[in-house]
Amino acid sequence: MLTSEYFAVDGALVLAVPTKLGQEFFFEEEKNGKSIIFWEAYHQNKLWLKVVIDYKNWQILETNITSSAEFILKTLKNVQSLSEIKFKNTDTYHLKTNLQFPADYGLGSSSTLMNNLADWSGIDPFHLNTISLGGSGYDIAVAKAKSAVLFQNKPQIHFEKVTFDPKFKNELIFIHLNQKQDSREGINLYKSKVKSQKLIDEFSDLTRNILLCDELDKFSSLMTSHEQRISDFIEIPTVKSIFFADCAKFVKSLGAWGGDFVMSAKFEGFEDYFWGKGFTTIFGWDDLIDC
Repeated sequence: MLTSEYFAVDGALVLAVPTKLGQEFFFEEEKNGKSIIFWEAYHQNKLWLKVVIDYKNWQILETNITSSAEFILKTLKNVQSLSEIKFKNTDTYHLKTNLQFPADYGLGSSSTLMNNLADWSGIDPFHLNTISLGGSGYDIAVAKAKSAVLFQNKPQIHFEKVTFDPKFKNELIFIHLNQKQDSREGINLYKSKVKSQKLIDEFSDLTRNILLCDELDKFSSLMTSHEQRISDFIEIPTVKSIFFADCAKFVKSLGAWGGDFVMSAKFEGFEDYFWGKGFTTIFGWDDLIDC
């Protein structure tokens, strides 16, 4: 998510791009009359979560992480309510996911899960996302399009594929902040504040200008303005002022503030600069972005 974080839930226009790392989904179905779901979630091919669910009574029979298992049960129960074909008889389902990136990267593990389940069960991923997770749904659009998109969720969900291939893209970098931020916490804070349609429209205008921008200096100025406007509204200091006050370039939060990745631009000695502050995971555009 490059633009309109938080304001996306109120219909601001979003520019978002897909990443090269995603989430795989595997399934097998067995006709044995047991009405059981065996769920396994792997992080980079290492087992993280195991859940056994009786979907006739929607009970967790076995798990290693209760809170995560409860989320999976809720989501699969939603799949059953929306789908005409899945969890409608007494078959046993073996479902497996594999996250291709570290879980604290915040690159859309939940949204890719919603999209994969929706494709498998023949349902609307936006509806599944709304009742299971909430949020604007922009990440579902990116997962479906596998392309850069312009997204809006009001007055109704609409997205279109766009070309976002700035000539200065190889000057851009993405720095991980060594922690994952819960986007729902940030959205709840945002929703507690009164906002105007004028302010929402300002972020849509920023998004349009950023999409069309072909000069790094102008792009940097737009991103700095975007960051400051968010900061002023949610009353949280910018990530640059907290961690990178002496950085020679812009620093732009991506998605929920406080964690995941930020975007900046290269400068002489940028790797030593970020490493010296303890941020050692740095990607170039072509290393991370898939468009």
